[in-house]
Amino acid sequence: MSSQELVTLNVGGKIFTTRFFTIKQFPASQLACMLDGRDQEFKMVGGQIFVDRDGVLFSFILDFLRTHQLLLPTDFSDYLRLQREALFYELRSLVDLLNPYLLQPRPALVEVHFLSRNTQAFFRVFGFCSKTIEMLTGRITVFTEQPSAPTWSSNSFPPQMTLLPLPPQRPSYHDLVFQCGSDSSTDNQTGVRYVSIKPDNKLANGTNVLGLLIDTLLKEGFHLVSTRTVSSEDKTECYSFEKIKSPKALIMNETPKPETIIIPEQSQIKK
Repeated sequence: MSSQELVTLNVGGKIFTTRFFTIKQFPASQLACMLDGRDQEFKMVGGQIFVDRDGVLFSFILDFLRTHQLLLPTDFSDYLRLQREALFYELRSLVDLLNPYLLQPRPALVEVHFLSRNTQAFFRVFGFCSKTIEMLTGRITVFTEQPSAPTWSSNSFPPQMTLLPLPPQRPSYHDLVFQCGSDSSTDNQTGVRYVSIKPDNKLANGTNVLGLLIDTLLKEGFHLVSTRTVSSEDKTECYSFEKIKSPKALIMNETPKPETIIIPEQSQIKK
């Protein structure tokens, strides 16, 4: 394979095509070993080299291979995961460039979107830090009323109701969606949804849920930054929260070399 030939990678389902030379610039990396056939963890499937790793983060890996620079979006937050990928690919230069980012305190941002419509309330919580969303997902439970199964000894009318627990929806790693209240189009009250948030475990409905959710974020160290109306038509409210915290230290298997870290825009790494 000449230096001008192309290689196609399938990383976690995302397709990338680059020059052979781009990867061979870092001969000690696991990617270079992959092209030389020295690493059997990478499989050739349909003319593409399949890599069972995060395809979204690999786009930053490939950009570094092409430019020798580390340029990340201003709202990027997955520094630890990106460094884990750099360690997997054995790109020591990229690991070193990520170290200053990991030492900088960064705000954890959360947005709570709230819409109250008739007898229903809708919530969408978006967090730049997926760990905050995971924390809230573990604490929030939606209960929906369902008729109890009739028994021979039960002659009550209307039928008794039981609460069926439901987890909130997770459209992505960075947000969760849930609702509470009752559908005003129905004549009965079956299917009414309540929300419980640990550790209080109180069954709440409507705007009371908003108060519990805000109180939970405040207890976790967040503070309210701003409130605004997202849409004047449906009057969706947005509450923005922020928490400044330092990231946890990354434990590495080897001792970092005591060398000066060059800033990404000026780095020209040679192997």
